[in-house]
Amino acid sequence: MERERPYLSIIVPTYNEEKRIEKTLRRLDEYLRQQSYTYEILVVVDNATDKTADIVRGLEVSIPHMRLLWRDVNFGKGGSVVRGMAEAKGEIRLFTDADNSTDITHFEKMKPLFDEGYDIVITSRNHLDAAGATQAISQSWFKRIMGMAGNIFIQVVAVRGIWDTQNGFKAFRFSVAQRIFPQLAIHGWGFDIEILALARAMNSRIGIIPAHWMNDEESHVRLINYFQVLWETVLVRWNLITGKYKI
Repeated sequence: MERERPYLSIIVPTYNEEKRIEKTLRRLDEYLRQQSYTYEILVVVDNATDKTADIVRGLEVSIPHMRLLWRDVNFGKGGSVVRGMAEAKGEIRLFTDADNSTDITHFEKMKPLFDEGYDIVITSRNHLDAAGATQAISQSWFKRIMGMAGNIFIQVVAVRGIWDTQNGFKAFRFSVAQRIFPQLAIHGWGFDIEILALARAMNSRIGIIPAHWMNDEESHVRLINYFQVLWETVLVRWNLITGKYKI
């Protein structure tokens, strides 16, 4: 007998997060226990080499409705999100970063947009997307400059009109998630761009809410990843031009 579909699925892609994952999962649990809707938490561990998986397993009893999904090969954050979306059962499917830089309370502003009929709701750290967006603990000046320059390139090539494509807190109606995620060809840092480019091509209704974002100095994002994203943006454009996706 198939279990009842929860309202919300939360996917947490993780790699080597032994220092942060317990705090994040307990924060999710604390918030979700207070809500009236049903939920599940899927922690996708991407072939971690530290104690991340052991910590998650140790929390399965105290945190209800949580499951560990292990990946034998490290394919990157995008691949972990794809795996989580495939396993998710929720009406709404949200992925969030393991460092909890965008707190789960942001879903309170997302939910009314889904009630209004939006297909996808994302968070943005840029006030040009959503008034009130803030960075409580901002990135270094170098990362901010790289991010702004990269976003202009992303808008020109693949996703016009969105100033922050990369914040890792995005939610999807299940019917849209089932159309987009099985088609993703990019499993690295550029997967957010591929998601939004596909959503635009499918005429999905995208809502944006402001993020109150806190940078974590232990972030896994490195300089080389900025250049990787630019290359993957070009690949997304090429895939759209050549008809790789089913729109």
